[in-house]
Formats: sequence, C-alpha cells, structure tokens
Amino acid sequence: MSRRFLSLIQTIRSGISAQQFTNQVVSAKCLYYGISPFHTCSNLLQKENTKKQGEEHAKDEQRENHDDSSDNKDQQRQEQDQDKDTQFGNESESKGSKTGFNFSLVPVDDFSRVENKTKIAFHDAIDIYKRRTPPTGTEHIAFIYAALKHMKEFGVHKDLQTYKALIDVLPKGKYVPRSMFQSEYYFHPREQQCIVDLLEQMEDNAVIPDWEMETMLVNIFGRRGYPVRRYWRMMYWMPKFKNLSPWPLPSPVPEDTLELAKLAIKRIMTVDHQSEITVFQTKDVENSIDDTWIVSGQSPVQRKLLENHPVNKPIYVEGGFRIYLREMPMLYFILRAEPDRNRKIPVRDDYKADNVSQLNFPYIATAGASADDDIVNKPTVHEQEDGTFFAVCATGTSSKDSLLSWIRCLEKHGNPKLGKVSVLFTFKSPIGATVSIEDENEGQKSVDQEKPPIES
Repeated sequence: MSRRFLSLIQTIRSGISAQQFTNQVVSAKCLYYGISPFHTCSNLLQKENTKKQGEEHAKDEQRENHDDSSDNKDQQRQEQDQDKDTQFGNESESKGSKTGFNFSLVPVDDFSRVENKTKIAFHDAIDIYKRRTPPTGTEHIAFIYAALKHMKEFGVHKDLQTYKALIDVLPKGKYVPRSMFQSEYYFHPREQQCIVDLLEQMEDNAVIPDWEMETMLVNIFGRRGYPVRRYWRMMYWMPKFKNLSPWPLPSPVPEDTLELAKLAIKRIMTVDHQSEITVFQTKDVENSIDDTWIVSGQSPVQRKLLENHPVNKPIYVEGGFRIYLREMPMLYFILRAEPDRNRKIPVRDDYKADNVSQLNFPYIATAGASADDDIVNKPTVHEQEDGTFFAVCATGTSSKDSLLSWIRCLEKHGNPKLGKVSVLFTFKSPIGATVSIEDENEGQKSVDQEKPPIES
C-alpha cells in the first residue's frame, strides 16, 4: 500500500463517523485501482453480506452439532451410570454376605435396616449417599442427624474417622460467610447447628478432634463459622482434661471382666500405697461350688487391724457396690467391722494447727494440761467414722459361694483371725446403696444373650 493511500486515509479519518470513514476508504481504494466506486461498493457490500450469512450459518451448524454431541454425551453418561449401577449392584450382592447391608439407593434413615451393624457397613452407607446425592442437595442435614442417632448401634460413636466422614458429606465453600454480618448472624443456621451437635456428641464420647478436622471445617464454613469456634474451644479444653484423672485407664477399656476387676480394685486400693492385689481361683478351695476367679485387695495395715480385732465382735461382708470404668460397670464387696465408739480421737474441737500459744510439753507440767490428754495412736486411713475396712474384692459371679471362698482364701493368706471371728454376709450396707446380686445376674444374663461371648 502506497504512502499516498495512507495519507488519504488519515485525512479522511479526522472528524467523521465510522460509516462515513468506511465509505471514504472504499472510495479511496476505487480511485487508487481505477475501478468504479459504485460497482465496487455494491460488490463489497454483497461480499460482506454473504460472508456474514456464511458465518451465521456456520455458527448455527456448530450449535446443532454441539447440541447433538451434548445429547450423545448425556446418553453415554446415562448408559455409563446404568452400567455402574448394575455393576455396583452386583458388587453389593457379593458384599451383602459380609456386611449385611442393602447397597441400594440410601434414603435419609436407612441405618435401622442394616443386619450386620459394623464400622464397614456404616462407612459404606456414607459412601453410597455421597455418590448418589448431588453436592447441592438439601438432605445432608437429615442424613447426618440420622447417622448420629445410630452411631452407638454400629460401635463407631468413639471413632474419629467416622465423624470426619460425616462432616465431609457437606459441600465445600457453599456455607462460607462473605461478610462480617453473615458471619455474626449465623449464616446457614441449620447446617452450622448440625455440625455443632456433631461436635457436642464427640465431646460427650471423649473423642478429641485432630488438625485435619479444622481444615475440613474451615473449607466448609470459613474461619468465622460457629463450628470452627466450637472446634477451637474443644481443642483447648479436652487435651487438658484427658490426662487429669489420677486413675488413667487404657483406651479402649478391656472387655475381659478379669482385667476390669483388676483395674477397679487397684483404683479402690490407691488410698494405701502398700496395698497388694491378689487373684484367687475358687477351684483351689475345698467344697467350692462356683468355678471362677476372685480379685482381692488388702494391705499390711489392714491385716494388722484384722489381727487386733476383738473376737466377740462380728465382721460383715457387704455389697455389692458398683464402680464404673468409663461405661463398664463392676461390682465389688467389702469386709467391714463396726467402728469402735469408745476409741479416743487425738484431735480436739478447739485444736488449731496454726496456733502456737497452746503448745503442751509432755515432760513439763503446764497449767493447760489435764488428765484426759492421753497419748493415743492416730487412726489409719482404713479406720473411718462408718467402720473399719479390712479388705475389698470382686468376683466373676458375684455369688454368695464365691464370697465364702474369698473369706477362706484370706484366712489362708495371712489372716488366721478370720477362723475365730464370726463373719456375717449382709447384702445391705449402712454406708450406701447396694446392688442386688439376683437382679445383677439377671441383667448380666440378658446382656450375654444379646452380645456375643467374649474370649478371655
């Protein structure tokens, strides 16, 4: 293109509209090539019209092809989904024998229809729900509440991974507040309250969350969401209370009753650090009916107290008393004598440990001294106001025959005084409420019928 043509275009372009500029350019081309302006303009306009029509026709064809391809893709996806459903149904039939779960479309509350209630079946139900329900569905809350209600039946109410799988059901980023007002005015209250209830159930079951759960909650509700605030408070307090008990228990608590009895008697006998825990077998006792174990706890101080006990005063076997090791209850029995009412207590009512003005010297007679100020032994921790405690035990059957075997075992192991003193078996105690052995045995039988036998 020559300089003359460019200069002509620059002079024409100044101060005119776009249509006028286009006409002037066409005229300049016609003058430059020596062609008729009218003929050229008509040809150019015709060419432009045909070009536009061709482009529109091509776009229409592309749209039709795109619609056809999208329809074909939808059909292919539907066919693939059907294939997956049939394949998943076949797999579910093969898995049904293992988990006992019907792997069909999971309704909101389908947990009650599961036959074999295990952790695998519970997680399979969550996976099926996540696969079949769209991310924008509105049934997430009802599904989570139904799962929380049935967690104890499946034995996953103390499993952290199960709670994280339930939180992962909610869509990510949908409930994140976009402003300060949304964050303070409880943005999406139903979803936030649902996860707060989930965290409260975790706290009730002593399940401490981890840092991955914080990332999940932040991705769902943002850092200003109420579930995230609840999580932060749990992470501050729960680790502090985890190791606060002076009687730590293994996690999980053993299901063997013998191990539970050892833990229970050891906890009770911590008042005396010299206490000894001994396990007896009733089959070693002559004329014993029950064949079970006996976990007994006694200290050297208690043996000495039993040796000094008067022969004319009876001793009582009382119980059973109930002690809980987390959720696991255990019955125990005590060997007790009535308190000595004539015993002198060395502590006076007006005695104050910080008052040094009333110090009495035993070798120098003072005006404050009296004949009643005798030297007496300080009572031990086993001598209380409601009685003197000689031993504690827990048996496998909690029966009268096992308790009689316990007394005979104590007599052979350092307590010969028990052969001379009257021992009375009373299953009611003035100390506190006791559990009836017959009711306990009936309850234990019903529990044993519902649960499978425990291999010890």
